[in-house]
Amino acid sequence: MVLVDTHCHLNLNLYENDLEKVLERAWEQGLVRILIPGVDLETSQCAVALSDKYPNLFAAIGIHPNEALSWKVETLVALKKLALHPKVVAVGEIGLDFYRDKAPGQLQMEIFEIQLELAASLNRPVIIHCRNAMQEIWPILKNWQENLAQSENPLSKSPGVLHSFESSLDIAQEAIAHHFLIGINGVITFNNAIQRQQITTKIPLEKILLETDAPFLSPHPYRGQRNEPALIIGVAQKLADLFLKSLPEVADITTHNADRLFAWGVST
Repeated sequence: MVLVDTHCHLNLNLYENDLEKVLERAWEQGLVRILIPGVDLETSQCAVALSDKYPNLFAAIGIHPNEALSWKVETLVALKKLALHPKVVAVGEIGLDFYRDKAPGQLQMEIFEIQLELAASLNRPVIIHCRNAMQEIWPILKNWQENLAQSENPLSKSPGVLHSFESSLDIAQEAIAHHFLIGINGVITFNNAIQRQQITTKIPLEKILLETDAPFLSPHPYRGQRNEPALIIGVAQKLADLFLKSLPEVADITTHNADRLFAWGVST
């Protein structure tokens, strides 16, 4: 059985004292790949450095909407340079966040669209952060994907993932129709997540990615503690329970989904 974690912030300082042990526990649980998304230029650089150091780590580069105020003219140039690294497999974590409200909405949207253009030019899928902003973000994403298809860009068939999906079944189905995948993490294991569990069971397993969003969103019964990639097995087990499948089946399908999206190698 092999697993992957498609969203794990090992580039944050909460892991600086025990990263080796965290990775050892991940490999012991059967993980074969971990994707580290950037949230600003510094963490994007760190993600690339970690992917360069460890064979099973991969990087995504991007500016999170909560870090929109850090954007400068030279930021895009720096991101383009980082994207040249062979282990950069996505642009992210990018999107909109109207919950935290750490940057003006218009600025968030401008930077988001610039990074969508970057992803299209690089032929790299996007990792989408969306909180309290689905009404605003989905038309942008839909138009972007449809333009990719119209220009016959192959990225239109694997444009990205809606990370930590928290919206409606209708949006999930429309996103899937536009070839996006749906990111599911530890929230699915929470006792009060009944509605999210019900929505998730109506999404084809072939359209789901496993993610921890570590160090955040630890699955039950570790809620409130620091999350880490080894705990992805709790998310996989919950999906197995919900879909009435075995844990190895869920691991195999979701790992294949990630391999197809990120083109980061064949599972072993």
